[in-house]
Amino acid sequence: MINRKVIVKVPASTANLGPGFDTLGMALSLYAWIEMSALASGETVIDLHGDGLNGIPRDKSNLIYKIAQLVFDEAGVAIPELHISMYSEIPLTRGLGSSASAIIGALTAANALIGNPLEQDRLFQIATKLEGHPDNVGASLFGGIIVSSWDGSRAELIRLEPHPELDVLVAIPAFQLSTEKARHALPSQIALNDAVFNVASSSLLVAALASGRFDLIKHAMRDRLHQPYRAALIPGMATILEEATAHGALGAALSGAGPTLLALVEAGSPQRGELEAFLKATLLKEGIEAQTMWLKPCVSGPELTVWEGPDESASFMERIKGEIIA
Repeated sequence: MINRKVIVKVPASTANLGPGFDTLGMALSLYAWIEMSALASGETVIDLHGDGLNGIPRDKSNLIYKIAQLVFDEAGVAIPELHISMYSEIPLTRGLGSSASAIIGALTAANALIGNPLEQDRLFQIATKLEGHPDNVGASLFGGIIVSSWDGSRAELIRLEPHPELDVLVAIPAFQLSTEKARHALPSQIALNDAVFNVASSSLLVAALASGRFDLIKHAMRDRLHQPYRAALIPGMATILEEATAHGALGAALSGAGPTLLALVEAGSPQRGELEAFLKATLLKEGIEAQTMWLKPCVSGPELTVWEGPDESASFMERIKGEIIA
């Protein structure tokens, strides 16, 4: 175990997809990498690479370290000192599942380091409890599109294979929005007709995604549960959700708690450039700079590489540099 080193590559995720609040998620082709190994001597070392991880703790208060210890404790193994390296192209607190990818990466890496004693379902249950909802963690763990539920004690999930002609355009505003702040914008109660509207929309969206009915997505992604209340936090959002389909989107939504906005697009659409320009111009009109990225649904969960024996000469960043796209 001392001579074992693991690297896990974990996809980002988007949650809700409009009406599926805390239940629907989709893995995206944007990634975080975590390398983990045990230290036979010395104290824990945590290396964080890239500007995107500034401010994250580099001691044992680090989330990845703490989650690794949860895995070790459950497996009855003691590895108090670790060498952890991380690089992420998933922006923090932007609604693209950065915390979920860290949780899944830490669970997967720690479990692999000790020979995978915990089954995947157990990792999913731990991740859901840590995150507070199963949509992002489920997408990052299983890949594809996930439909999930959680009753506070156990999470359940069904995975859907994304249609190969489905593309994703995200507009990432140049400001952060904490999930806590976005949740505080929500009312404690909603009208019955709004609840029924969301149940219908979410059900139709799942069916449309499962059957490839792209023509139904614009109707199915409508939401009355959370997006109308969060729109004030993201100027331009209401316009984008209302008008994106006129510029080539199959449908549009707030990605997770935001502020990232997401549009589903049919691959090969002649309006791709028009849609991208519309998103950027609408936000810029409100004084918001935004980065746009074309992504694909990621069809797989974590990719794991394990080395046994003496450490090799290549550094962590040298091993992953050919894969970084952001």
